[in-house]
Amino acid sequence: MSDFSDDELDRYARHLVLREIGGRGQAALKAARVAVIGAGGLGSPCLLYLAAAGVGQLTVIDDDAVALSNLQRQILFTTADAGTPKAATAATHLRALNPHVAVTPLAVRLTADNAMTLLAGHSQIADGCDSFTTRLAVSDAAQALRIPLISGAVGPFDGQVATFRGHDPALPCYRCLVGAAADRAEQSCAETGVLGALTGVIGAMMALEVIREITGFGDSLAGRLLLYDAMGARMRTVRLPKDPACAGCGG
Repeated sequence: MSDFSDDELDRYARHLVLREIGGRGQAALKAARVAVIGAGGLGSPCLLYLAAAGVGQLTVIDDDAVALSNLQRQILFTTADAGTPKAATAATHLRALNPHVAVTPLAVRLTADNAMTLLAGHSQIADGCDSFTTRLAVSDAAQALRIPLISGAVGPFDGQVATFRGHDPALPCYRCLVGAAADRAEQSCAETGVLGALTGVIGAMMALEVIREITGFGDSLAGRLLLYDAMGARMRTVRLPKDPACAGCGG
């Protein structure tokens, strides 16, 4: 426990008493460097729980600004934050929550051209963005860099979470699930709507799976897809096979 200050020992006490986490797991969290793509409905709760858990370094990648229409679900921000850059504002709130966490805000849009540069050096990636174009760029970079990718997505009343480690010969990547899916304007959150608390459920699950990948507790979600139906209050997990013809990890 010599790596932790008295403040940290008190702050993380509920983790430290867990046999499955303990000092070893908390030290792994402190040593981790996690990139979170999107500080929106999914990224907000994910970032809050990762910061609270004591992840040593967080990178927030988001080129958007806070809008009043975000506040129904993006719990990292307040009314006073409207109009401010999401990445920088998120970093301010996360540092206030846990000053032991180093937060790097990047107010840039992740693309296929810059993904490798932005994501290199991280131990895990959490993707909660709302664009297939960006998600596929993240997946390809995670695959090339051999970094575990925790992905979350929501519809109006349903959500999903999965961990992708396509660099493992036995496990799928994100492209194995969606192929070459393309964005459609009519499928945006602004067009279809979304239940605010649902993004909290899925975003918190994303943080949980990041913590699982870092500390190794329980069974990894890699190779499985967790589905949540808020309308029927149902949850199930299905197997995700590796696609031998996948453009991302096949062959």
